Amino acid sequence: MNSPPDEATQVRMEAAHHTAALLLGLTCTGPAAWGFQGRTMGRRAGNQWLRVNCTTKANAQRKQGEGIVGASTLIPDDVPRPRLHDVIDWREDEHVYQAEMTDYVSHPVISPDRADLAHDPGLPDEWWSSLCRVLSRLGQAEGVRTTIRPEWIERAFPQFLGIPAPEKVERVTGHADLHWGNLTAPLTLLDWERWGLVPVGYDPGLLHANSLLVPQVAARLRSEFAPVLDTPAGRIGELVALAEMLQAVARGWYPELAPLLADRAADLTGVRPPTSANPLLAG
Repeated sequence: MNSPPDEATQVRMEAAHHTAALLLGLTCTGPAAWGFQGRTMGRRAGNQWLRVNCTTKANAQRKQGEGIVGASTLIPDDVPRPRLHDVIDWREDEHVYQAEMTDYVSHPVISPDRADLAHDPGLPDEWWSSLCRVLSRLGQAEGVRTTIRPEWIERAFPQFLGIPAPEKVERVTGHADLHWGNLTAPLTLLDWERWGLVPVGYDPGLLHANSLLVPQVAARLRSEFAPVLDTPAGRIGELVALAEMLQAVARGWYPELAPLLADRAADLTGVRPPTSANPLLAG
């Protein structure tokens, strides 16, 4: 979904991916799919997909119940996602690599080049029904990791929304990275790196924020998830998603979405997000 990274990172990640393919006995073909800032790289290997993640964190070992390995054991089988086949981890100098072999998903990604939506994909009623069912089913799973930390919410609400942080944030198990680059049609949910206990309403709220350039899709999403988003807890979860998106705007991402994100936040809170944290909102 992202562009290739700088040349040095690209060479290093391609070498790591080749190493993982050799260790797992895979022959990869086709173009590479790059993650944010070149931290991940994936390629097809027949009916499998090989993804390599890189970090320099000292505590990068996989934690029980988290990530794609945790998802493979804790999330119900009727939540559509790539099946995990194998993982290998290794360290080279200051870099820690984690490789994951999963099913190759042949269904087309709804937005393959960006997280937000640029046009109406014309999704059928069955797709929307499936999404509602899947998120409800996911909410029944046992989540281990607390995604979107309370400490971040305490800082982000006044900084990016201009309002105090909520005293209480209700949580439910969710995907935690629900945008249009992680969804396919027919429905499959991709990229389970962040899944865990998220604020109620966060998943549909994040998808809604990434739909604002296409009003008819945003309206459909609000209608489908009104039973969640129109509750006090769901409103807080949507505001968490908006604060996260506005933080990304402050870092130079989503310039087209910036005014629409601010408008949606103001609709929910009655307060315009502060321009001191986001110069793009000043206009």
